[in-house]
Amino acid sequence: MIEHLLSHRKEIQDYGTKFFILVIYAFLYSIALNIFWRNGNIYAGGITGISQIVTTILEAATSQKIPISLVYYGLNLPLFILGWFVVDRKFVIFTIIGVTFASFAIEITPMIELTKDPIICAIFGGAISGYSLGFALKHGLSTGGMDIVLLSLRKLTGKSIGNLSLIINGVIVLTAGFIFGWPHAFYSVLSIFVGAKATDLVYVKHKKGQVMIITQHPEKVIDKLQEQLTRGMTVVYNAKGAYQQKDQAMLITVITYREMEILKEIMKQVDPKAFVSVSQDVEILSDFEEIDII
Repeated sequence: MIEHLLSHRKEIQDYGTKFFILVIYAFLYSIALNIFWRNGNIYAGGITGISQIVTTILEAATSQKIPISLVYYGLNLPLFILGWFVVDRKFVIFTIIGVTFASFAIEITPMIELTKDPIICAIFGGAISGYSLGFALKHGLSTGGMDIVLLSLRKLTGKSIGNLSLIINGVIVLTAGFIFGWPHAFYSVLSIFVGAKATDLVYVKHKKGQVMIITQHPEKVIDKLQEQLTRGMTVVYNAKGAYQQKDQAMLITVITYREMEILKEIMKQVDPKAFVSVSQDVEILSDFEEIDII
């Protein structure tokens, strides 16, 4: 009974944390869009870039001011439906919440003109948006329909989110340049490049580390690791410690950086005295399944 209550309490806290992270993402992204990109005539990538293009065309055709937040939300709707049937539904629910928060933040964030310099707007807009995207993805959250596409491609190709985003968004911005003028496209590509690098600095799930664990309680550690990480591992029994001459076991496995926090929590619970060594950013020559943690 007590364990059930604690588990329920932890689940509520986790959801609260996710909502808080989505709020932070939404307002950071709205700052990038309304204060930097739109003031510098910079076209973003992804659904936001498409929203900018559609909004510009509609305003030119109707001579009416079109809320970009509504266009942004409307373009995400078909991807919500697609994701609901193709991707994990819990993931899609948080995507809907994230897009709703972002649309609201875009609508209420004023277009404060700090500068119209396109280089400054491109760099700062890209850095802020890239950080906010990486921050959300790091915590297993989706920020819009394009994330579903990016995460699916990353799983299939093994490429980083930043590089995939760079390719897709480059095509979108070049389209904007063809329609509205090439100077805007060149600055927009700069912004997307900065954003992609900022995302990869924060979101390092695709990077892998080799973990070596020296423990006197191998069965407990193995059971917990396989329960929560579902990773294979190599076990070397009868490894004797040189100082105390006690029999120990050595466990070797490879996990992603995103799973590193889970590993730390497991070791604190099961065997806090175990020796854990991590070799960062290792290269894998055989198949390695990317496990999405939502």
